[in-house]
Amino acid sequence: QVQLVESGGGLVQPGGSLRLSCAASGSISSIKTMAWFRQAPGKEREFVASYTWNGSSTYVADSVKGRFTISRDNAKRMVYLEMASLKPEDTAVYYCAGSRYYSLVYYNSAHYWGQGTQVTVSS
Repeated sequence: QVQLVESGGGLVQPGGSLRLSCAASGSISSIKTMAWFRQAPGKEREFVASYTWNGSSTYVADSVKGRFTISRDNAKRMVYLEMASLKPEDTAVYYCAGSRYYSLVYYNSAHYWGQGTQVTVSS
């Protein structure tokens, strides 16, 4: 079993920054790819960024490219999402996800989910 726990969400002004963290525990050897998704009210869950566990591939959605960065710390079993130049349209619940596949862009390819952390961008 795998547990994913997100933290770091909150309220931030437009143009501000936040760092989200995802702590992974349990049988994480089965995970090949970690990713961040987000879901705004009334919208579908959308891909934000992913990182294969061996570091060979990183993908970032066009909507956040140049502003968001995904990274990891294998020793601490942590995955991070650094968010900068935040916009009101970035407001959403952000989810950490893990997959046993070497790709995680579609939410139905995820095998594990965290509980989500709210990010609100507003003045």
